[in-house]
Amino acid sequence: MASAFDVAVIGAGAAGMMAAAVAGQRGLRVVLIDHAAKLAEKIRISGGGRCNFTNIGTTPANFLSQNPNFCRSALAAYTPRDFIDLVEKHGIRWHEKHRGQLFCDESSEDIIAMLKRECDDGRVAWRMPCSVTDIARHQGGFLLCTSQGNIAARQLVMASGGMAIPQLGATDFALGVARQFGLKVVEPRPALVPLTFDTQAWQAFSTLSGVALEVSVKNQVSDAGSGKRRKHTEFLEDLLFTHRGLSGPAILQISSFWNPGEPIHIDLAPHQDLEQELLDAKPGSRQQLSTVLAGLWPKRLADQWLANIKGLGPDAGALRLADTPDKSLRHLAAQIHAWSLIPSGTAGYKKAEVMRGGVDTRALNQKTMEVTSVPGLYFIGEAVDVTGWLGGYNFQWAWASGVACGRACRLD
Repeated sequence: MASAFDVAVIGAGAAGMMAAAVAGQRGLRVVLIDHAAKLAEKIRISGGGRCNFTNIGTTPANFLSQNPNFCRSALAAYTPRDFIDLVEKHGIRWHEKHRGQLFCDESSEDIIAMLKRECDDGRVAWRMPCSVTDIARHQGGFLLCTSQGNIAARQLVMASGGMAIPQLGATDFALGVARQFGLKVVEPRPALVPLTFDTQAWQAFSTLSGVALEVSVKNQVSDAGSGKRRKHTEFLEDLLFTHRGLSGPAILQISSFWNPGEPIHIDLAPHQDLEQELLDAKPGSRQQLSTVLAGLWPKRLADQWLANIKGLGPDAGALRLADTPDKSLRHLAAQIHAWSLIPSGTAGYKKAEVMRGGVDTRALNQKTMEVTSVPGLYFIGEAVDVTGWLGGYNFQWAWASGVACGRACRLD
């Protein structure tokens, strides 16, 4: 005989616990199911263990989706201030670290414990670890076959996330359920992920692993047919060289916008007019070019850049600034301000923070997250084609979509 509930939530992560807590506190009988033995591992490791739980500057413009207006309703109905109020109600101390990013003072465990208490306040039943082997329509609701017995629920919430960080148990389970019920899925890809380059092409820079600096990064593609350039979002963040390619916040941000075959464009001196500075400093200068650039960058990068830049000759680093032709200085500045390169790929889901793509939002009600063609079925969080920028935005989407769903689940 199946255990009966008003709502079954699959996935005890950020969105799932939020939806379960809200629905439970409204008086619904809720069961929360997760295949993992340990609760909310992705929350636990986030923000270096301190959980970047939201961003006070959150707007719909901070999200990618094929249906960009979809996230507006949920984000407006549950704001960063609403989540901060919840955090403060539980006595969790927090601080703003960088560009609106909010972190726990102590540990991400505080957020997990808070969500667990909220679920307990709503008398949510737990099934962990518990695998769901089959889902079927049953008497106007859903019948779930699980490793802990059958569960009958009038409503089903899919909050099992995406495929990022499979070593923590991430799977494409939610996408499979979406396809089972006839929903379209926007092609999933790793997002907020390091970019990699062909071994041979990257050989000159692989020795720079560990070097970091602030850059401006963007990517541009040509509109088909018109030949015109279409500018994408530009980010001013830190870049990190790795053995295989590029990482750091700047690259993670642009990776969500990057498509295979497209170049990325990096300004390695975003706060300077390097051409004018070099030309102004040239008269009478006895400094070598390598010394000049070492004042701008880490010395390893300056030396490697001058050794590999085309058009300045094999001993460019030894050239004195005063002896370098103006044309060569202009060329050097242009290369630094517009380093263009084409990644061969990404570091994959193992290194990605989130999944881009997911359940096509045009199948969902933007106020409730309910599938319009399958009453009682909801998709929330990372499984949905709504992907936030780096910096707490994806957590805010988890809270907002979870609350929207929890408020919408029906009592009768």
